[in-house]
Amino acid sequence: MEIGLVGLGRMGGNMRERLRRGGHTVIGYDRNQEISDSTSLEDMVGRLPSPRVVWVMVPSGDITRDTIAALGELLGKGDVVIDGGNSRWTDDKVHAAQLGETGIGFVDAGVSGGVWGLDNGYALMVGGDKEHVAVVQPVFDALKPEGESGFVHAGPVGAGHFAKMVHNGIEYGLMQAYAEGFELLEAAQVVEDVPGVIKSWTQGTVIRSWLLDLLVLALEADPKLEQIQGYVEDSGEGRWTIEEAINNAVPAPVMTAALYARFASRQDDSPAMKAVAALRNQFGGHAVTKVARQEVEEPA
Repeated sequence: MEIGLVGLGRMGGNMRERLRRGGHTVIGYDRNQEISDSTSLEDMVGRLPSPRVVWVMVPSGDITRDTIAALGELLGKGDVVIDGGNSRWTDDKVHAAQLGETGIGFVDAGVSGGVWGLDNGYALMVGGDKEHVAVVQPVFDALKPEGESGFVHAGPVGAGHFAKMVHNGIEYGLMQAYAEGFELLEAAQVVEDVPGVIKSWTQGTVIRSWLLDLLVLALEADPKLEQIQGYVEDSGEGRWTIEEAINNAVPAPVMTAALYARFASRQDDSPAMKAVAALRNQFGGHAVTKVARQEVEEPA
């Protein structure tokens, strides 16, 4: 089938290639005209046959909202828009209602696979009406990994992005556990071959996973991770996961702690830890580490 794809960054560009390998025709649009197949959204839509299908793969937030609004002016009854970015699931119902006023279908797709998806396939969690999902099922079949798993129609509009949000929250917890294990192995100075130990866990253990395999690759390139700064951003989905856990009274201590650990990574000298040190000194006389004073030369 023929499909329009908006956003040809790292994931979008690889998805375009995987779809083409699967025999589909992809007309991509990106603001970067060096990688774009079309000159504008209007040009892309005009080259698609009806019913037109457009996959939006741009950053979540205003860029996605603006793109979907623009497509609402260009598409018509029977066409389908897929939001494959990391949009908040609550936005999906707004977009579905907005597009539905003119008969345009909407499908939300949580996509996992990163830069490896081109060759390995993308895990897809999809939300939307059955009739709209059916229209674009050939695209999902081409993008997903080989085999029976890797695709799920999770439920109505919003279900796909909600599932991906929880997936990312779990990912936070898994990564944090591996990271803490790595730090402890390094700090204790009992194990001489830390990368070797972590690599040994990838076979036959209950903690083996693809994330563990990726940690092995990182350690093979940089055994002590000396070339990487311990500063970690969050895309927002971890925060949304914790908010939903609170809204539904679901205990989520692991995912919450993993998110807070990312916040801590951005502080060169944590104000909270300064307060803890000061309190320990006040009530127990525990030693504190003073900030070294710098010598300042008097101006001549």
